[in-house]
Amino acid sequence: MARCYPQDPEFTEKTAAEQKVFEILRHALPDEVLLFHSVQLRNQRAEHEIDLLVLWPHVGIAVIEVKGGRLTVEEGTWYQSDGKGKHRIQSPMAQVQSAAHALKQALAPLMGTPITSKMADVVCFPYTDWPSHYSSVGVPRELIIDRAQLADLESLLRRAIEDHGGGLAGLSPEFAQRMVKHLTGDTGPLGETNDSFGHGDALSNEDLQETLTSRQAILLSSTRSLNRVSFIGGAGSGKTWMALEKARQLAKEGLRVGLFCYNKGLGHYLKSQVDLWRQNKPSHTGEFHEYARSVGVPDGTGQEYFDVAMPQLLRELGPSLPQSQKFDAVIVDEAQDFAPGWWEALLSCTKDPLNGQVYAFMDNRQDVYQRWSGENIGDGTPLVPIHVDDNLRNTRSIARTFKEIIGSNVKLRGGEGLPVRFVHCPTQDAVDIASDCVDRLIDEGWANNQIALLTTNRRHPIHQDHYENGTIDTEHWPAFHAREEEFYGHVLGFKGLERSVVILCVNGFKDMNRATEQLYVGFSRARSLLVVVGDRQLVDEASGANLQISLKDATDWTAPEALAG
Repeated sequence: MARCYPQDPEFTEKTAAEQKVFEILRHALPDEVLLFHSVQLRNQRAEHEIDLLVLWPHVGIAVIEVKGGRLTVEEGTWYQSDGKGKHRIQSPMAQVQSAAHALKQALAPLMGTPITSKMADVVCFPYTDWPSHYSSVGVPRELIIDRAQLADLESLLRRAIEDHGGGLAGLSPEFAQRMVKHLTGDTGPLGETNDSFGHGDALSNEDLQETLTSRQAILLSSTRSLNRVSFIGGAGSGKTWMALEKARQLAKEGLRVGLFCYNKGLGHYLKSQVDLWRQNKPSHTGEFHEYARSVGVPDGTGQEYFDVAMPQLLRELGPSLPQSQKFDAVIVDEAQDFAPGWWEALLSCTKDPLNGQVYAFMDNRQDVYQRWSGENIGDGTPLVPIHVDDNLRNTRSIARTFKEIIGSNVKLRGGEGLPVRFVHCPTQDAVDIASDCVDRLIDEGWANNQIALLTTNRRHPIHQDHYENGTIDTEHWPAFHAREEEFYGHVLGFKGLERSVVILCVNGFKDMNRATEQLYVGFSRARSLLVVVGDRQLVDEASGANLQISLKDATDWTAPEALAG
């Protein structure tokens, strides 16, 4: 059942048609959907009213104009017949389009960013049977819901948003929730504030990041005629978003698509995003080794088996797969994690190994596993390099800490954001102090599900418990993607993922030769606030030549009192 604003609207005899549609939507829409009745708008001098407004997380927005009585169009003029007879009315589609435009104009300055989510203008006639083959340049039939279609109102509304909604992407749940106070006019508890640490600015910055990232669709569109491309970009450039969007576009064309990665956490994330799509899904989404098992390659043990033997077995099996099971296109996120043998194995599972569609999204500077050879993949056409230069997913204060690594060509597009914090402590105390930082941030007002604590060496005890209990796949990663609570992980398993707040616990390194890459990954996972905990000398030593990772502008943050003494 949808969440309604107001919870129990007051309807009158004149708004009986709106009540009918409202009650159907209240019970038909999923729990996470927000449903508004009678949203009043003022755009400069013009006044507008939206009969019903639907905010559908991950899908988009629907602005609905409801008209009761019997509707007809005669020689371009709209008429409504009711108890008072037949009278001329304004075009309902013109009304809803005008209201939707006013909504965007009114919300943009309040939200601090333009509304770029998909938005559909829909008219609903609950007492009129509209011609099924009706056509008009101004009123597409798909945006009209009549009396006979009310039983399918939920699915028709979703289809209208997805297929006809103007905009670049779905609606993020956080952005939808922020819209509520502006749409309802709620003031909250007067005289009180819990934003002394800049959480409102942080949310605004993250909304800006979402808007900037969705513009990468333009880059995908401009390269659509290229069959083999490597999209090369630094941390925060939106590569994972692009990989998902490319997979969706190709699947929509009817192609059999494989969307791959190496890391378990990233595989879970890709699946969680694809699961939100109603259609146009890849044939496979997830880890490379998971795919190998799915087509019959036996499981094994040991790093040598997974790095060499398993890919070789898949390469030998690939050509014998039925044509219907082979891929038209292969997409790999965090492609620098893939060794040459892995690429050869994937290509053997495609319909055209030499010239088929291949798209790699990669950051050579995050080659923490040191598998990427820098050579062309397979024996076919080389990948065309396309550089994705701008940092979009981090605030500037965070991105500046690794600016030397991502290079001078990169522009920092995020808002300035909160200063990076550094807690100096002995390496052996880093895990305990970082754990206390979680509580301290929650006391400041950050939600626990906004926070991730990542270690650079041994796992945090909570993370280790999941490994020992065998709940990594059943509880650990599902909880992360459901955003249920604070997350404890290792920096190597968090590539391609992010949280509003990241506490990077520098509790040592197993291999100092990979320390710079690990710091780079860890520093770039935070969207709004980065807290680094550890020994300053070790951090500097791990920062690479000429301090490629820099805490020079970080604010010293006193260790939690429980451990400071």
